[in-house]
Amino acid sequence: MEPSKLPEPWLRDTLTEVPAVQRAVLHALELAKEDLERWCGSLSDEELNARPAGLAPVAFHLRHIGRSLDRLLTYAEGNQLSGEQVAELKTELDPGATRHELFAELTVAFTKSVARVRAIDAEHLEQRRAVGKKELPATVAGLLVHVADHTQRHTGQAVTTSKFVLAQRR
Repeated sequence: MEPSKLPEPWLRDTLTEVPAVQRAVLHALELAKEDLERWCGSLSDEELNARPAGLAPVAFHLRHIGRSLDRLLTYAEGNQLSGEQVAELKTELDPGATRHELFAELTVAFTKSVARVRAIDAEHLEQRRAVGKKELPATVAGLLVHVADHTQRHTGQAVTTSKFVLAQRR
């Protein structure tokens, strides 16, 4: 059955072997991947980089989703960002990315993120973590919830922008 005809991932009775918090995050990532492929997968390179009504381009959201997953999970794992991660953050709005480049990067990010979320021990969810240069306080669970929330927020923005771009085709 094609994803658009299935219930949302959290209603499919899947990943039952995964602890509840991580399962919810994995379901959110699965839904984001399906929605991005469904609504943004057919856009041309030009459409992915378009800024209708001054909105951030779909390309930005695709890059930002994958790269923010990496950053948030780095914090959840108890680490600070590398120089490469900081440098990539500064290029997320750069124009000119191709559809192939964007979806290849996003696919790798989702695959790695799923493995990283699965590797987090449920017994460590309340462990404290420091986020960013200011080392703001968080917990592993808080970061995981933000992984799901932040991914869904940018997926929604990408889908909305994509629908706007697709409507301009007519």
